[in-house]
Amino acid sequence: MTLKYDTDGLVTVVVQDHITSEVLMVAWADENAVNLMRNTGYTHFWSRSRKKLWKKGEESGNVQKIISIQTDCDGDTLLVRVRQTGAACHTGAPSCFNELIYGSTGGTSAILPDLKRTIIYRMENPSPESYTCKLFDDENKMCKKIIEEAGEFALSVKDGDEKEMAWELADLIYHVMAAVEKTGLPMEKVFEKLSERRR
Repeated sequence: MTLKYDTDGLVTVVVQDHITSEVLMVAWADENAVNLMRNTGYTHFWSRSRKKLWKKGEESGNVQKIISIQTDCDGDTLLVRVRQTGAACHTGAPSCFNELIYGSTGGTSAILPDLKRTIIYRMENPSPESYTCKLFDDENKMCKKIIEEAGEFALSVKDGDEKEMAWELADLIYHVMAAVEKTGLPMEKVFEKLSERRR
């Protein structure tokens, strides 16, 4: 598809984490920036305030390695999935989207990247009081908990108890996430296998 640049010669670029799908930032790109992204594999944008081309992380080192670029049906917006180094936001936050101005993120998938960061923090900063750290220290316990939670989720499905299903699935997801971080299993490989199951 041919991209449709606006009257300023720009397209909107939405940047997502390639693992969690967390929206990291929104920026703009001119044709040169788009070509640089495709040729270098790293995000480049056009700064509307500074009127110049820039590479994300050129000063901070928080570069974005591009995994994929897609366009929307109108061809005027790009969705760029990246492997983020460091923080995406200039404030030091993981994402530029931190201010809640309506509703709640409590019932959304926003918890997944937050939980992932917490698990990684526990692994890098061990504490004897942390349940997650206790799992990291005892591989047998960690593996048994995954089996236990999977069994309890299956039983709750059998019982048809929605509240219990939610509770048990949350436990299962947490324990699996902890095991993924502990083992260093690349989620890219998991997603590749999942893509084979789209039948």
